[in-house]
Amino acid sequence: MTCVAETLGTRTVSRTRSQRLRRNGRAAYLRFRRNLPRLLRSDDISLVLLAALIGAGAGGLVTVMVGVSKALHAAFFATRHGEVSGAVFVDPLRAVGMPVLGGLVMGAIGILLARRGRGTVVDPVEANALHGGRLSLKDSLILVVQTMVSNGFGASVGMEAGYTQGGAAFASGLGRLLRVRRADLRMLVGCGTAGAIAAAFDAPLTGAFYAFELIIVTYTVGSLAPVVVASICAVGVTRLFLTPVTLQFGFSGPLSGSDYVLVMLMGILCAGLGIVLMRGVALAESLFRRSRIPLALRPAVGGLLVGLMALVTPAVLSSGHSALHVGFDAYYPAGFLVLLIVLKSLASAISIGSGFRGGLFFASLFIGAMFGKLVAVIWITGFGLQTPSVVIAVIGMSAMATAVVGGPLTMSFLALETTGSLPLTVAVLAASVLSSMTVRRTFGYSFATWRFHLRGETIRSAADIGWMRELSVGRMMRRDVRTVPATQTLEQFRRDFPLGANQRAVLVDELGRYAGIVLVADAHGADVAVGTIAELARNRKDVLLPHMNIREAASLFATSQTEELVVVDGRETLRVLGLLTEQFALRRYNAELDRQSRDLTGV
Repeated sequence: MTCVAETLGTRTVSRTRSQRLRRNGRAAYLRFRRNLPRLLRSDDISLVLLAALIGAGAGGLVTVMVGVSKALHAAFFATRHGEVSGAVFVDPLRAVGMPVLGGLVMGAIGILLARRGRGTVVDPVEANALHGGRLSLKDSLILVVQTMVSNGFGASVGMEAGYTQGGAAFASGLGRLLRVRRADLRMLVGCGTAGAIAAAFDAPLTGAFYAFELIIVTYTVGSLAPVVVASICAVGVTRLFLTPVTLQFGFSGPLSGSDYVLVMLMGILCAGLGIVLMRGVALAESLFRRSRIPLALRPAVGGLLVGLMALVTPAVLSSGHSALHVGFDAYYPAGFLVLLIVLKSLASAISIGSGFRGGLFFASLFIGAMFGKLVAVIWITGFGLQTPSVVIAVIGMSAMATAVVGGPLTMSFLALETTGSLPLTVAVLAASVLSSMTVRRTFGYSFATWRFHLRGETIRSAADIGWMRELSVGRMMRRDVRTVPATQTLEQFRRDFPLGANQRAVLVDELGRYAGIVLVADAHGADVAVGTIAELARNRKDVLLPHMNIREAASLFATSQTEELVVVDGRETLRVLGLLTEQFALRRYNAELDRQSRDLTGV
């Protein structure tokens, strides 16, 4: 009995000690999680380490997506090493059948998502512009899968959109888990996209400036280290599993003055071609939408059209990585170059317009490179050209991608890191800047912001304007508003509202709808002949709605020329919810603007 009691006592002590250790461990974890956001704000090293983790995750994602894509290409198209677009020959049945099959798969996925109520996926640009860097991890993973399916079955789309979506979603999820500040979360999203692009092209500077120009939009010393570290870590991960492919040719320059005439011309022409491509995608979407083809079958129809074009040349299939590398070294006559440009443009527009998921990044690189070779052939015939045509191809590639994607510095660093030629990079920078200026002047959008425009959004970049939308009238208004029947007499109003008690009163009619504002001073200074208080009412028509943002409210204050407006639930019902003064709204706006400035500068 004594031994049993000792055993039970020992077990009880062990259980109590184990429970105490679990409680202490949980308390320590909660303290760590509570103090971690403060540590990230105060210690730059912690933020850099977090960026390194994000970069490694983005590099791993790109590695997996590239491996899956090549495996699908090898299985579906029976091509060597999975390089379908650069293949000399693809079996016609596979070339036509696989994009159709992929379209059916995409249609089935679309039906499943529609039944589950999945809407539009927020991409990194929209997330940083409107949502403070918040992305849905589940929706992003769905988009990554859709991108791999689209690309794997041969649709003419690139996977860069999937790369950046996955990297940004991983960064956003990790940042929200650690409860980082809004500005830090937006920067971490930039780290995720920087790592993804750097890993995709084996170009860390390209990835970093992609984030600065297109995702974060601003460059600060504080964001430099995390973004660059994320890019380097992503490239390091991909180099462990993938063999980088670079463009190697012996050009050391410099370019002559006549060559720069061609460089400037390439910038303008590529801008025009980029605008045509972006409008072509919108036109394809519109045609498919207006057609009577069921939504679930549209990708299959698009896949059929792409497959038929693949019978002419396999270069239209998939993103075109291998076709680009083959095209740089090959000699193509002018007629075949025109055919490549037209077919690839049509295939990309039809693929995206019919419902496949992916982007135009790599399609724009391929089209621009082939267009550069075409211009070089024409220039040689008409004026003579000492510069190798492959140099003009690189310039066209970068200028065209700048027109579609944006980011002239991004494309300039891509040229530098893939070719290693500094003189060529200077020419690429000149053409890219001119291309960007031409597109902004004549069109005003990149491909991402153009699609936002088609959806009715007004954003032109990833600059953070979401806080202005979040600073709504409903959040700023006062709710303690005293309403008065519009039929009340002046004498009764004076008794209820003596001078100094209130500055104003809100009138409502017999149905409880807003009928105007009466200033107490006006009531006490009015002629006694006034019958009802409604005769002194102001601002009977100008009202605010709860969903209006600070910019809309400020505009209405200016047009109505009043210092206070009533907030109602709707323009039809006119039920009074609160009151907002112009002075308070501007004070809140300035306070939020100062906070955003502090987050940006870190002071």
